[in-house]
Amino acid sequence: MKKLITTRPWGALRPLFASLAASLFIAPPLSAEGAAISIFNDTDIAVLGEVHDNPAHHLQQARVVAAMEPAALVFEMLTPEQVTAAEGVEARNAQTLAAALDWANSGWPDFAIYAPIFAAAPDAVLYGAGVSRDVARAAFANGIADSFGPLAPAYGLDRDVPEDQMQARLDLQFAAHCQAVPRDQLAPMVAIQRLRDAHLARAALQALVDTGGPVAVITGNGHARADWGATALIRAADPAVTVLALGQSEDGRAPDGVFDLILDSAGVERGDPCDVFR
Repeated sequence: MKKLITTRPWGALRPLFASLAASLFIAPPLSAEGAAISIFNDTDIAVLGEVHDNPAHHLQQARVVAAMEPAALVFEMLTPEQVTAAEGVEARNAQTLAAALDWANSGWPDFAIYAPIFAAAPDAVLYGAGVSRDVARAAFANGIADSFGPLAPAYGLDRDVPEDQMQARLDLQFAAHCQAVPRDQLAPMVAIQRLRDAHLARAALQALVDTGGPVAVITGNGHARADWGATALIRAADPAVTVLALGQSEDGRAPDGVFDLILDSAGVERGDPCDVFR
């Protein structure tokens, strides 16, 4: 049975969760997962985190998407230009869709592990929230507020994050770069992560306005987190919108950050990512 871990109170959802949690010990695994993911069925926006190369995480996302039947799917992995290029392509035709999106040259893991998500909501409108290399370079040069545009203040990009959060973000970047890049040189990487969060949040809210929702956002755990990721920015930009965040763990090791729900899956075999720095 996969583990269900919670990391923050849910207010009005707490009684529902209590009954669901109790059922986990008597229901078969699929029923337990179905009960857990049903919390997303009545939310405007579901921000669904992942570890990018874990196929089990994408299957969990596909199950949530199939259950909530979103009107729109927002992908961190796609730019707006890629979405435009794929207009009119059948979402269930994985090979054709991958070609239209030029996925093979995107740098993301094999399209086959993402295909179930697209197929789970074949009629959903696609939105690309990815920050291209050109946009990132411009942001490095001109600052993330100028890069983002007039709505930067609504997403906090016109001001610094609190010092304790900045230190935590630098710690994460230092670890992600295998301690090979001096910590005091990583502030620009933190800024770009904030820009990516804001692009995701803006796209999700725009998708909600355009389609009426619900909206599912597919992204990494770091962007999904509810304490400072895209989920937090959505809540700050429009408090009337209901948004819940899913984090996904591997082998019981919870991801960094705060989420409304965490689902656990087996990890995958990986080489040491720090080998490239040695």
